Amino acid sequence: MELKMRQWVVLSVILVFSGIECNRLFFAESEVPKSKTVAALNAALRGEANASHRYELFAKKADEEGYTQVAKLFKAVSMSESIHRNNHKAAILSMGGMPDIIELAKVNVQSTRQNLEGPVQGEIFEKDVLYPNFIRQAKKNSAPQAVKSFEYAENAETQHDKLFKDALKNLGHNKVVDYCVSPISGATSEIPVNRTCPKETLRPQSLLRVR
Repeated sequence: MELKMRQWVVLSVILVFSGIECNRLFFAESEVPKSKTVAALNAALRGEANASHRYELFAKKADEEGYTQVAKLFKAVSMSESIHRNNHKAAILSMGGMPDIIELAKVNVQSTRQNLEGPVQGEIFEKDVLYPNFIRQAKKNSAPQAVKSFEYAENAETQHDKLFKDALKNLGHNKVVDYCVSPISGATSEIPVNRTCPKETLRPQSLLRVR
């Protein structure tokens, strides 16, 4: 009887530790796809931080060259990109990840025309390639906050692409407007000068205004 009891105790201990080991392996494996989404968020975080900084400098150059309306657009898009940066950072923290320390790249500020031509290509890549890939990865990994952050950015980049194309096409004869930027999604839209920005649909507050 005592021998059987000892055998039972030993077997129970083996089963318990086997279960612990299986759980450890399971959760370790489940962290792999999660880390891919965090890596994507960090890549987007770095990109948005640099874009925001770049557009700030482009706005100063546009002001220097007398393109006040284009400067206003660059300021609005810079604000939008900083909102995306903050959203990506929040998503990383929500997943237990660590946001990268951002090192801003050196910016080659050229003429306002050239400064508009570059972003047109960059925004196309972000809305058509970069963010759709990141969204697929986040959905695959069941990371809803990451999906939302990526989708906010993707939608705003589509708006930025159109705004930059219009500004480049009409450079020197740009329509005078103000811009509204959503503090939640970074969505960027034109609005008549001195018109009040619409209420944010996801939060009872006015959108940020750039004039």
